[in-house]
Amino acid sequence: MQDSDYYSYTELIPDGPTTQLMREVARRHGVVLIVPMFEEELPGLYYNTAAVIDADGSYLGKYRKTHIPHVAGFWEKFYFRPGNLGYPVFDTAVGRIGVYICYDRHFPEGWRALGLAGARIVFNPSATSRGLAQYLWRLEQPAAAVANEYFVGAINRVGVEPLGDDDFYGQSYFADPRGQLIGDGALDAADDVVVRDLDMDQLEEVRHLWAFYRDRRPDAYGPLTEP
Repeated sequence: MQDSDYYSYTELIPDGPTTQLMREVARRHGVVLIVPMFEEELPGLYYNTAAVIDADGSYLGKYRKTHIPHVAGFWEKFYFRPGNLGYPVFDTAVGRIGVYICYDRHFPEGWRALGLAGARIVFNPSATSRGLAQYLWRLEQPAAAVANEYFVGAINRVGVEPLGDDDFYGQSYFADPRGQLIGDGALDAADDVVVRDLDMDQLEEVRHLWAFYRDRRPDAYGPLTEP
């Protein structure tokens, strides 16, 4: 759907009402929050953006979705510009984290950039519906956790979007640096909360066992940056 009426859903980050509300929620409950929003930078200049808020309620910064699809059923270039903030990481009460958003997960380059920047957990908030890419949900993100030797939090909504026929399948989960799910995934047809303890010592263990960062060959990767 392409309808300019939905531009009215945009708001400023961090000065808009959602960021301010979530800062208070984070402070009250002592939790780190990643809050995806439809961001307005300037009138007519919009991004798919996630604000990162620390457990004391402080606003740490934001990530703008880098890869914007525009194919049948996903008319996102009508709404969003590609992100222009790179791949920032954030030092939070739970450690250094990174954010990737939805369609980004199909692109390995950003996963690696976050690892090189020191991310220990990368979160991928998504709105992914049943269909073509569903089988990739349990494949790509554990593979990214293995290749980059960090934890991945894969988050997906559930339910049917009232503006269309999309049926979102949930199944949120955490994957460890060995690519294994930590406990079961969330439900696929009802709201669910996944709470898991992450053994951060596993990062050092895996990085000593599989020295992917040591054995990288950036001198040989030049063609990857060519159009």
